[in-house]
Amino acid sequence: MKEVILIGFYQPNDALNKFISNVQQEFKIQVRYLQEYTALGTAGGLYHFRDQILAGKPDSFFVMNSDVCGDFPLKEMLSFTVQKGGGSHCTVLGTEATRQQSLNYGCIVENKNTHEVLHYVEKPETYISTTINCGVYLFSPDIFCTLEKIFKKNQEDNYKLHERDCDPNMQMKETIRLEQDIFVPMAGSGKLYVYHTDRFWSQIKTSGAAIYANRHYLALYQNWHKERLARNGELKPQIIGDVYIHPTADVHPTAVLGPNVSVGKHAVIGEGARVRESIVLEGAVLQDHCCVLYSVIGWNVTIGMWTRVEGTPNDPNPNKPFAKVDVKDTFSPDGKLNPSITVIGSNVQVPSEVILLNAMVLPDKSLAGSCKNQIIL
Repeated sequence: MKEVILIGFYQPNDALNKFISNVQQEFKIQVRYLQEYTALGTAGGLYHFRDQILAGKPDSFFVMNSDVCGDFPLKEMLSFTVQKGGGSHCTVLGTEATRQQSLNYGCIVENKNTHEVLHYVEKPETYISTTINCGVYLFSPDIFCTLEKIFKKNQEDNYKLHERDCDPNMQMKETIRLEQDIFVPMAGSGKLYVYHTDRFWSQIKTSGAAIYANRHYLALYQNWHKERLARNGELKPQIIGDVYIHPTADVHPTAVLGPNVSVGKHAVIGEGARVRESIVLEGAVLQDHCCVLYSVIGWNVTIGMWTRVEGTPNDPNPNKPFAKVDVKDTFSPDGKLNPSITVIGSNVQVPSEVILLNAMVLPDKSLAGSCKNQIIL
């Protein structure tokens, strides 16, 4: 791997620039952020920045949606593609879902012997297949020939519509959708294949999925980076299960952490604090004897003494094989906030001796008291 390119529509800011700089130093690899001039869809950005992507003359390149996480079998995908002849082939990472949940994803019908994709439907209305698209792809540079054809066709369609309607305010269609515009016509052509994984994979559409992903990434450390996990010892906090504590964090020896807790840079966790199934981000302060369960604590948040912060987990159904995290609506049909992970935005001050339950608190707030099943704007 030679380079990582981030493509998005968002304005770069200090936080993103700092993140990229830190990543380059840590992993000794070039990382760049390329900003689209307008939202170009899941493939429009690839075509727009094709010269940048091809600058290093890559043999192939991975494309990954930024809202998915997992134990990605990238080396295995590459070997699979090489065995298929490489060249102009594209490989999609696929996994299994339940029949009902498959309707929320791109569904793949394949030749079980060759793993060629025969049919592809994005979020079908009726059952197609339990094999779903993971949002991770391996392309050869030949994909840009296909993208060029789609781009030119879109331009021709734009001109025809413009001539027909004569509307000077009509917006030109510049987006290219990887799933509908590329995969649908490629299916059955002998150029699109699926590589199956049974490893951990999830979308990150909700805060509940973030807690679920944190648990699995910590479990992966047991196999690949055991040195990152905290251990019990003299003058150290009590550790239960998998816990990551950044070396610059200050955790009192009487605190109890775990299972499945990640503590960021310069965070402070006080005497007798209890933290479980949670993410504590950089600069957060959890004062003495507070309790944090199933929550995301934002940057530079302060949790007062004896305060309880708790959310409701949204895990996949353990009784259904291949079940994924459900993307639940924020509100119930009768207008009530559905139970969820508690999320506290950056620079929030939570007073002592209060309870936050199933709450979402936007940044820069100073709470006056307890909060249950509310969004604090």
